[in-house]
Amino acid sequence: MINRERLIQQFLELVQIDSETKHEREIADFLKAKFTELGLTVVEDDSAARTGHAAGNLVATLKPSDASTSQVRPFLFTCHMDTVVPGKGIKPVVGDDGYIRSDGTTILGSDDKAGVAALLEVIQVLRENNLPHGQIQFVITAGEESALAGSRAMQPGLLDAQYGFAIDSNGEVGTICIAAPTRAEIEIEILGKSAHAGVNPEDGISAIQVAGKAIARMKLGRIDETTTANIGKFVGGGETNIVPDHVVLYAEARSTSLEKINRQIESMEEAVKAVCGEYGTRYEFRSNLAYPAFHFEEDEEVVVLAKKAAQRLGMSGHTFMSGGGSDANVFNGLGIPTVNLAVGYEDIHTTAERIKSEDLVKVAEYALEIVNQSLSKK
Repeated sequence: MINRERLIQQFLELVQIDSETKHEREIADFLKAKFTELGLTVVEDDSAARTGHAAGNLVATLKPSDASTSQVRPFLFTCHMDTVVPGKGIKPVVGDDGYIRSDGTTILGSDDKAGVAALLEVIQVLRENNLPHGQIQFVITAGEESALAGSRAMQPGLLDAQYGFAIDSNGEVGTICIAAPTRAEIEIEILGKSAHAGVNPEDGISAIQVAGKAIARMKLGRIDETTTANIGKFVGGGETNIVPDHVVLYAEARSTSLEKINRQIESMEEAVKAVCGEYGTRYEFRSNLAYPAFHFEEDEEVVVLAKKAAQRLGMSGHTFMSGGGSDANVFNGLGIPTVNLAVGYEDIHTTAERIKSEDLVKVAEYALEIVNQSLSKK
């Protein structure tokens, strides 16, 4: 029922529309026109005013097919429209081995335009074959690649879905991400004392030295099976003849447990506090939880539906926990139980990114079967 050639051509068209994160205007306009052409009601929210991105999130609503399906519980599919860099001038290549790649100078953009293409195909199949369905919202976010900026700024009032499926996970098509961590954004400012590095260095306090010793006392990397921490960027210093008096560290911590992530944040601050105390200098430690964790049990409704749809198609339906965040985290935080479905793309965020043509078809078939399974949810 899925039109393979149409789906692939749609995907190839989508990836050739430049949409690096923060520059989503062209792809947003294309998708608004496409959803409207397919008969959906499309709203772009006002999140761009808060995120600084070129476009807001799109919410395209497909009304129930008829009166008999109006009582079916409404749900949503979500993907994101933006890509990482380098994503300008993408030239997709369909290989003889069944893979679609870029020409090697850019990413491909299957993260997440494979999901978007699959959803557009599902809508066309539903329309062409007069297939029954309840209300479905297609939420296409901006700024997912910028720490989920779009979904975090979304107007929740535009959504009336009771559960949802993100189509934006690594892994074999037919596998389901049922847990992902919360992420803390951490900024640590070390305030030392400047002095001439050659004349009177003993009068200074090197912020770089203090920061280095503090980092050395932190437990970083893999903390336990569900908790990680990382120092990502170190900014500060200046000329070599001046004892540096200012450094800022940018870090993160992740965990599926709120207790564990709070404990990790506290331990990182304790390391900074102790070293600054020894050197007699000051610090500022700032942290905030960027998005919530989520975790589902195997028998929860949204998981059961996703597994049943996968198994009906001969897919595994296996579940797993991810170490990364996605828009699914945010929708769960909004009270919409949402799992993240694997797309099958490989080597994402690199110029070696690729996806099998057949996996594009499988993703569309999977989403279509979810629509079919949703008819029993009233």
